[in-house]
Amino acid sequence: MWGPQTGGFSEPQAATAEIQAIADQVKSQLEEKENKKFPVFKAVEFRSQVVAGMNYLIKVQVDEDDFVHIQVFESLPHENKPVALTSYQTNKGRHDELTIF
Repeated sequence: MWGPQTGGFSEPQAATAEIQAIADQVKSQLEEKENKKFPVFKAVEFRSQVVAGMNYLIKVQVDEDDFVHIQVFESLPHENKPVALTSYQTNKGRHDELTIF
C-alpha cells in the first residue's frame, strides 16, 4: 500500500519536501536530547501511519555516513499543537531498514 493506512505504517517511501519540513520542526528537540548540533539534517525516507493525527518514521541523514531514525507525531489541525519528536534511534546507516521502534 502506497499511502498511510489506519493501524499500520505505510511502506517506506522517498522523503518529500513536506517530510523534510516535519523533520526540520523537530531537529532542535533531537539536538537538545543528544546535546549536539547536526549541521546536516536531510530527510531521505519515511513511513507514515494514520492515527488521531499522523505518526511518521523518518530516516534523516546527519553526516555523510551517519543517519538517525526519528518518530514524529503530528496532531490533528484543530488541536493546534506543535509537531513532537516521540522517539529516535542514533548510529544508523544509509541501508538500515526503517522499522517501527
